[in-house]
Amino acid sequence: MSRIKRGTVSRRKHKKLLESTKGYRGTKSKLVKIAKEASLHAAAYAYHGRKLKKRDFRTLWITRIGEAVKKEGLSYSVFINKLKQAKIEIDRKILSSIIVEDPEAFKHIVESAKKV
Repeated sequence: MSRIKRGTVSRRKHKKLLESTKGYRGTKSKLVKIAKEASLHAAAYAYHGRKLKKRDFRTLWITRIGEAVKKEGLSYSVFINKLKQAKIEIDRKILSSIIVEDPEAFKHIVESAKKV
């Protein structure tokens, strides 16, 4: 049976790993063992960060809506309740963008929700 030399395969894997950890501080971007660990941690943090991003944006939308509705003389919870009663199905993301881009349209939505 012939001998198989794995040098090129290992080198390729190591180079790919070190390329992905480029910019990390200290040995995390230089030593293969430590770089692999750093890469795994970075992937875990990135995954968790993507979940947090959704949470943070929803909080931002709710805050925007709450402040805009306060100017119209309603509280956030009352406004959302009145929207549901009026069967106006606009999610918080779209409401928030309407507030920023077209305040007049938002006032119209508030008025139609108040009628109910």
